[in-house]
Amino acid sequence: MLPCIAVAMRLMDISGRRTLLLTTIPVLIVALLILVVGSLVEFNSSVNAFISTLSVIVYFCCFVMGFGPIPNILCSEIFPTRIRGLCIAICALTFWICDIIVTYTLPVMLNSVGLGGVFGMYAIVCIIAWVFVFLKVPETKGMPLEVITEFFSVGAKQAEAVSGS
Repeated sequence: MLPCIAVAMRLMDISGRRTLLLTTIPVLIVALLILVVGSLVEFNSSVNAFISTLSVIVYFCCFVMGFGPIPNILCSEIFPTRIRGLCIAICALTFWICDIIVTYTLPVMLNSVGLGGVFGMYAIVCIIAWVFVFLKVPETKGMPLEVITEFFSVGAKQAEAVSGS
């Protein structure tokens, strides 16, 4: 895990946050789809174990490099300085609540749709996340916090102007 974190820290500064998300999320999707196929198709038990283990390792490494840390970094960059602390606290609370929801719904989902269904649902969530990142998340690499704040405040003002007209 530590090598993946070190690579992620370097890649965020080289390629940017958005690019890293757009490249790691498809790997997450593929790893989850391989897990779906592995749970539905009966191979030799050692082949199933190898495929599952490799998919989980690839998923974990790519998650640690992209989808894990970058949302936290973006949350610390997009809010104005005067309310940044409160907003980051709300984001952290939201992350923890979602983690708890995933943790407590996993056994229920396993009983109702099985392992392949659970991995399939997670793959669908990753697809939705990729579309959201592609359409809505700007690149913030190399931008000062003041510029990022202004960028998001201008976007909010444009949204208000459109809804107000």
